[in-house]
Amino acid sequence: MNARAWPRPLQAGDRVQLAAASSALQGDAISRLEAGIAVLERWGLEVEPHRNLQRHWGYYAGTDPERLEDLQPNAPLVACMRGGWGSARLLERPLAAEEHWLLGFSDVTSLLWARQAAGLPGGIHGPMVTTLGAEPEWSQERLRALLFGEALPPLQGTVWNPGQAEGPCLAGNLTVATHLLGTPHLPDLSGAILLFEDIGEAPYRIDRMLSHWRLSGALQQIAGLGFGSFSDCEGDEDDARDPQHSFGLQAVLQERCGDLGIPVIADLPFGHRCGNAAIPIGRRARLDGERGQLLLL
Repeated sequence: MNARAWPRPLQAGDRVQLAAASSALQGDAISRLEAGIAVLERWGLEVEPHRNLQRHWGYYAGTDPERLEDLQPNAPLVACMRGGWGSARLLERPLAAEEHWLLGFSDVTSLLWARQAAGLPGGIHGPMVTTLGAEPEWSQERLRALLFGEALPPLQGTVWNPGQAEGPCLAGNLTVATHLLGTPHLPDLSGAILLFEDIGEAPYRIDRMLSHWRLSGALQQIAGLGFGSFSDCEGDEDDARDPQHSFGLQAVLQERCGDLGIPVIADLPFGHRCGNAAIPIGRRARLDGERGQLLLL
């Protein structure tokens, strides 16, 4: 899937560029940003100050051209500060083609996947700068090791469907990724290991999105499927009032993927819960449906 070589591993003294590609920074985001910057600096990286942390345009962290300018790489690592919404709007303009790492998750899924679709490797589905400081030590160390070119341990999950699969990793937010279907920004899914997470979506909406993936033929192309955390996705008020006439999250996920004939692993440690394991987009991996592991090759 990659048309180019991966960016070089980072080393002490390399610079980090902060990007506000989605929603504006609000509330305690500045203090959380400072905590994340402190982690990067402990690794020997030099974090460049952002030109305007208070920048906003409506609910976005600036106009589309301003946010796109944040993504023009002037450093080996471009690290997104927060998610929210808005990065998909930037795909109406060409993304920077220079070699660099791009770090983020959630709404940043659209940027990570679009770069992969364009043959631009270096995307990392992993903590934002505003969430990095709260990550457990193992998660912080995993991201550091990935950026600095060191080997990573496998991620452990729960086997739902047995089997073995190898292919390029595509990790992302289910809602954001679903809105890339039918666009040129969806990477090649043939033989891919697809990894989904989400937050705040009721089971019926997850059912609807996965049905879209099935109806489009997209799920039938992949080699393996993994699920990370689905935070606050257990149901809504209507489900609670009438539990006998609803489906829970696990029931929806298992029913919508149980007949694909591919290995499926749940409970992988990535997503919106603390413990968001860094996963390189497009890197070849093995999904082991016997041991319940995701291993980068």
